[in-house]
Amino acid sequence: MKIGYYPDVVNENVTRIVASSVVFFGVLAILFPNAYVLGFLVFGFALRLSYGPKFEPFAFFTSRYLVPWLGISFVSAAGPPKRFAQLIGLLFSVSAIVFFVLGHTLVYQITLATLVFFASLESFLGWCAGCFAFGLLMKLGVIPEEICERCNNLNFNK
Repeated sequence: MKIGYYPDVVNENVTRIVASSVVFFGVLAILFPNAYVLGFLVFGFALRLSYGPKFEPFAFFTSRYLVPWLGISFVSAAGPPKRFAQLIGLLFSVSAIVFFVLGHTLVYQITLATLVFFASLESFLGWCAGCFAFGLLMKLGVIPEEICERCNNLNFNK
């Protein structure tokens, strides 16, 4: 396995379940501000950004054991947009921990609430805002099409 490898194709169903863990921990951190929960969110996004579901505990458990045990089908999704979404999640979770450390409680809660909102869209509706932004950036030429040949025909009508 390559260091920093992220899969070209991921299971959409796994990403939705993992997004629900972000919703859970995000709400937990809003209601009960806690550096450990925030650190867990940052750590999870950093690992998923770097390696996909290979090393992040919840994503690994979900993809390796939970989804097969429940008999949930593999629904392919392009990896690069999902990785971009992980980057956005990492930026939000790092920002939240910085605001928490600086004592800016309201800004911390708003930042986490925004993260929870977009993770909820992914988890409950299957709509990935980061993937949508990735597709727009490709159409604008900011992200080269070679990055994701599978992404050239992203459907924005979902």
